[in-house]
Amino acid sequence: MYLDFMYLSARNKETWFHLIAILTVSIWGSTFIATKSLINHGLTPVEIFTYRFSLAYVCLLAVCHRKMLANNWRDEGFFLLAGLTGGSLYFISENSALEITMASNVSLIVCTTPVLTVLLSSLFFREKLRKGFVIGSLVALSGVALVVFNGSVLLKLNPLGDCLTLVAALSWAFYSLILRRMGNRYSTLFITRKVFFYGLLTLFLYLPFVSSSFHPDRLGLPAVYINLLFLGIVASMLCYISWNACVRIIGASRASNYLYINPLVAVWASHVFLSEPITSTALLGAVLILGGVYMVERL
Repeated sequence: MYLDFMYLSARNKETWFHLIAILTVSIWGSTFIATKSLINHGLTPVEIFTYRFSLAYVCLLAVCHRKMLANNWRDEGFFLLAGLTGGSLYFISENSALEITMASNVSLIVCTTPVLTVLLSSLFFREKLRKGFVIGSLVALSGVALVVFNGSVLLKLNPLGDCLTLVAALSWAFYSLILRRMGNRYSTLFITRKVFFYGLLTLFLYLPFVSSSFHPDRLGLPAVYINLLFLGIVASMLCYISWNACVRIIGASRASNYLYINPLVAVWASHVFLSEPITSTALLGAVLILGGVYMVERL
């Protein structure tokens, strides 16, 4: 009886974290609206990243400051890699790709992250590829393609931009695996704070090589500081905490499957807030995404 109770409790806990993963990805899917608004007000992508990560780090430092360093320098090195792959490298490569290739290409290639995460898990952790994962991933990726193009058949390949997008997808896949390694050794708050710190540190090493200006005079505009608060507090601090916790509880591969929902939410948000149309093709894609994610989890 006691074992049955513990089993049910564990299942209920996992169910909650599956829902949290869906909520987290849904919030990330809507961040492009805030980012687009900030860009329209003259802020650069690097500037936006700096503000949102700085805000998230300061807030986390206020509640998690007793332990500053990892238990050893090896783990500190892994946190450096986590900040690089889950922070600066991911955002720099993705934003750079958006400047030279089509947004639809970027959205589609980034959604290969769940596949890359499982492939890397099988390589480094000897995980077996399940038949349900292969079939479900193909179905979900097909749905992503329909949602991203939203009734358009326009696809222009840009080798450099598409390669940068693949770097972003690989970067996030490696980030998820690092979380898997460190998740049981440190608290979620500590891990998240370290990610923001090293994300900013590695970004500052990148700044001398790019021409990126900052506009602190625009921070007083309501549209600017409201969107930055959303990106820094909600989409960065809270969502990174929830995502890191989800990876700890349900695993990197299973959590990454919900990233397929990202373009679905993005299209819905653009329809609600920007009055962009949703075609029947996109609706079919939505059905395929949800069906694919279900197959990955259940088969």
